[in-house]
Amino acid sequence: MKKITSILELKESILLLEIRQVQEGQLLKEQFKITYENLRPVNLIKNKFYELATTPNLKGDLLDAALSLVAGYLSRKIAVGATNNPLKQLLGTLLQMDVTSIVSKNTDEIKSTVMHLINNILNKKDTPNK
Repeated sequence: MKKITSILELKESILLLEIRQVQEGQLLKEQFKITYENLRPVNLIKNKFYELATTPNLKGDLLDAALSLVAGYLSRKIAVGATNNPLKQLLGTLLQMDVTSIVSKNTDEIKSTVMHLINNILNKKDTPNK
């Protein structure tokens, strides 16, 4: 700022500072409203769901996790069935944990194998019998 040397320049500077103060006060109020809205619990939850939905790898990760859990659950149901024998239930639970772990570590290979099998089945249906 330049050096103020007269009363007129002083009054002008005061007026400019008052205008600036009003403008910055309005900006501060608007920012407060925006911050208040963003910190409301409903908006926090909405924002988190939006972030989760737009995460690129989330859908694939959820699919992999679901595939692992379903494979483990089905293996336990097939091996144990509806038995009340505690030893069989324990072995079934261990089997479920092992299958879930193995499937979760090899989801890419399992998905590619399944897609290859599906393609083979579809290609056999499309091929006319000789």
